[in-house]
Amino acid sequence: MSKKAVLGAIGSAVLGAAAGASVVGKRMDEERTRQKELADKHLALFVMMCDWMRQSQEGRSLGGYLKEAGYRRVAVYGLSYAGERVLDELFNHGIEVPYAIDRQRDSTYFAVKVCRPEDELREVDAVIVTAITFYDEIREQLESMLSCPILSLEDIIREM
Repeated sequence: MSKKAVLGAIGSAVLGAAAGASVVGKRMDEERTRQKELADKHLALFVMMCDWMRQSQEGRSLGGYLKEAGYRRVAVYGLSYAGERVLDELFNHGIEVPYAIDRQRDSTYFAVKVCRPEDELREVDAVIVTAITFYDEIREQLESMLSCPILSLEDIIREM
C-alpha cells in the first residue's frame, strides 16, 4: 500500500470519527435539552401542588372557588397527576364534570367521558387546564372551539 493510500485511509478515518462525534454530541445536546424541559415542567407542577396544599390547609378549596365564580359545569383538560386531583376535588365539592379532555387517553376516568382535543366538545361553564406549561397553546386551541372561559389551574390556585 502506498504512503498516499495510507494517509488517505487515516484521513478518512479521522473525518469519519469527527463526523460521528458531531452527531453523537448533537444528540446528547438534544437529550439534555429535553431532560431540562421535563425537569422544569415537573418543578412547575411541584410548586403549584405545594401552593394548592397550602391553600387547602388555610381552608380554601378549588370547588369553593369555582362555585363562588358561578362555575357549576366544568371540563378538565389534562388527566395526569394534577388532573386526577382536580377531578377528585370537583367531585367532592359537587361540581359537575361532563367530560375531561386528554390527547393521550382513550378510556374513561371515574365516571367521566374522556375526549380528545380535536373532538367536538360540548359547552360547559369553564375548562380548567391542568397542563400548566402548555396553557397558552391549549387555551388558543380551546378558544377556537368553545365560548366559555379557559382557566389555568395555576392561576386559579394563586387567586383562591
